[in-house]
Amino acid sequence: MEMGWPEVKEGGENMSKKILIADDEQNIVISLEFLMQREGFQVVVARDGQEALDKARSEQPDLILLDVMMPRKNGYEVCQEIRADQALSATRILMLTAKGRETEVTKGLAVGADAYMTKPFSTRDLVARVRALLEVTA
Repeated sequence: MEMGWPEVKEGGENMSKKILIADDEQNIVISLEFLMQREGFQVVVARDGQEALDKARSEQPDLILLDVMMPRKNGYEVCQEIRADQALSATRILMLTAKGRETEVTKGLAVGADAYMTKPFSTRDLVARVRALLEVTA
């Protein structure tokens, strides 16, 4: 099952960690998918809010990189539904958005996000945040 994944530089603990990337912008999905796979994580992709919920339920990811502005359901709605789902309530959620105003950050954290990052962000900061969130569940 782990064949084809790149070698992890800092220990192999990431191989079992699964990340769901939920974003409707293709170029962001491609870069996030590449970055997370390069770090040794398993990656699942959803291109809208409803698909994100469906994949979260079927794939049981350890962490979700969740865009706020998506078709069908926005990131806030997805976050609320995941937090209300007993089987998914422990899933870590990192919201990603171009909206960095204080009200959006507050709303994201209020609906249950574990962390919030505004686009554009540095890949180093994102990887550090993902690792920190996943260490909490390890």
